[in-house]
Amino acid sequence: MGWTIGVDVGGTFTDFYAANNEAGVFHVGKTPSTPANPADAILNGLVALCEQHDIPLSDIERLSHGTTVGTNALIQRTGSRVALITTEGFRDLLEIGRQTRPHMYDLFKDHPAPLVDRQHRIELSERIGAAGEVVRAPHANEIAAAVDEAIAAGAAACAVGFLFAFRNPEHEQQVAAVLRERAPDIAISLSSEVQPEFREYERLSTTVLNAYLQPVLGEYLQTLERGVAERAPAATLGINQSSGGLMSPQRARDFPVRTALSGPAAGAVGAAHAARQTGRRNIITLDMGGTSADVALIRDYKVDLAFDRDVAGFPIRLPCVDVETVGAGGGSIAWFDRDGLLKAGPVSAGADPGPACYGRGGDRPTVTDANLLLGRLSPRGLLDGDMGLDPELSREAYLPIADQLGFTPERTAHGVLGIVVANMVRTIRTISVERGHDPRDFVLMPFGGAGPLHARDVAVSLGMDEMVVPAAPGIVCAQGLLVSDLKEDFVASRRFGLDDQGVELLGQALNDLSIRAGKWFEDEKAPDHGRHLELVVDARYVGQNFELAVPVAGGVTLGAGDLPDAVHMHARFCDAHETAYGYASADDPVEIVNVRLSARARLHRDEEKPIAESDTSAPHPRGQRAVFFDADEAVHSNVYSRAELKPGQSVIGPAIIEQLDTTTPVYPGDRADVTKDGHLIIRIGVEKTS
Repeated sequence: MGWTIGVDVGGTFTDFYAANNEAGVFHVGKTPSTPANPADAILNGLVALCEQHDIPLSDIERLSHGTTVGTNALIQRTGSRVALITTEGFRDLLEIGRQTRPHMYDLFKDHPAPLVDRQHRIELSERIGAAGEVVRAPHANEIAAAVDEAIAAGAAACAVGFLFAFRNPEHEQQVAAVLRERAPDIAISLSSEVQPEFREYERLSTTVLNAYLQPVLGEYLQTLERGVAERAPAATLGINQSSGGLMSPQRARDFPVRTALSGPAAGAVGAAHAARQTGRRNIITLDMGGTSADVALIRDYKVDLAFDRDVAGFPIRLPCVDVETVGAGGGSIAWFDRDGLLKAGPVSAGADPGPACYGRGGDRPTVTDANLLLGRLSPRGLLDGDMGLDPELSREAYLPIADQLGFTPERTAHGVLGIVVANMVRTIRTISVERGHDPRDFVLMPFGGAGPLHARDVAVSLGMDEMVVPAAPGIVCAQGLLVSDLKEDFVASRRFGLDDQGVELLGQALNDLSIRAGKWFEDEKAPDHGRHLELVVDARYVGQNFELAVPVAGGVTLGAGDLPDAVHMHARFCDAHETAYGYASADDPVEIVNVRLSARARLHRDEEKPIAESDTSAPHPRGQRAVFFDADEAVHSNVYSRAELKPGQSVIGPAIIEQLDTTTPVYPGDRADVTKDGHLIIRIGVEKTS
């Protein structure tokens, strides 16, 4: 019987989710991350997980991996030296950008320095016209001279980005051919391959970022592939990408920039899977880990995509799961700003030395220390007691700021948690209220190691009355990797009006993209079952500067005959415009600027599981302890082991539910019901309190 395993590397822990659908069993595991070489935690943790649960390494069929290597390289600027070959007159485009300030109210904050030094930006006398025609072809000796400059720069990677190469990649391909012949060890990124879309600044920035990451991620993936092959020779390796789908290691080596938001994307996919199991179509996710919290909006079980994101201050133009991040995690440090006000985060204690209670030398007060002081975390520690926590060290860390405020350590800790909750609420409002969605129409789904600890206060602040805590909250990202599809996105930049003639042009573009998608299916050896194509267009009113993504058609195969007429597509655009801006005009002309085709192949097989018999008996607590649910008074609360809870049972607050990967408080007056899939549905304020 074959096993599939998802591995998510976080800042503090590396999470594992192993499933065998044929047997209907799964196992979870966590091991401390190894930031110096993330592959060490993956390979060692994989072996440990298999030994613990008697999983033969030879029975592993697939290993899906969400990586932070690319993201960390951008944040820490530890990528490779890059040379850039671009159209004559455009060498300074990376610095000119869009002439927008990185922060509206900070006149001194600047954009990050370009990843390519000016002396390594090489101009080539070439020009492609807006229609794709060759205006000026570069001479062979000019190409050779540009390649010589790139080699002389000592670059490990070379980005090639020409004006209008998205319409005609001929000149970029000519440069690439000479580079491969003259310098085969230099990694190459062509803008016409990385993301062939209009808007030259974003396209060039994305291409440079891709080149910057190619050597780093290439070396990492080579190490990981070799280690997996030695330990689990039958396993195929899939790498998660920012759009929420898997790609092969070779595609990841060619396009590492696609992994920039790999981890948060996996969490959103896992959350959508849990939402289906509980029948909650619309949810807001709260993925809180050790250093940050990610929030996303899921409507009708689908995760929204965004196409313009910033990573470490650099613009990226790629399809990405629409996730917002705030520096609020278990390791977030409480500190006083120059204005004398107490803040929490974004600076984090990380995994080493970690919060003070870890006993590894950390002495600054963190969110984890606050939860331990308030009794919400067990003194037994994390990982079901395998990682001990010292409450006295937490108290010592909080005493200085408590004395400064004139509060008890417990009241101070409660206040710190309130600050963290406020930061997360503000971030959730940006993806909901500011986009026309009422949070009260959604269910909150907290996960991550710290999400369930703080979700109740977040929900109350937003007026939400229900939460779903997944069966393995700290492993949702790893589980999301198991249910992710093999995925590739294709795009063609074409500008034409949305009328009958435009529909014909759209059909031609669709046919071209469908051919590319079919070739990709075959190259990736995608399974025949579960293949799916989805067509989306970027459209806008004529005269607008920015566009909206409008779904057009979907199916196992797609051709021009599957397209709706211009009237129906215009109506769909108006619906999207009404949702986004609260206004739409059925009379104003619309134009299409990008045609996108997403190709998916389903890898996960949902097996019919026998429905567990419902048990309505009262669960037995493993003990009791005093817990501060507010700032003033501790309440004696039952403590339950989640592993012992059965479908159909209910836990009435005040209570604490503990498990390997997280802790879930059930506040006084709340009720937590266990679903048949092991999820907790927490209803706020439904029980009378004495």
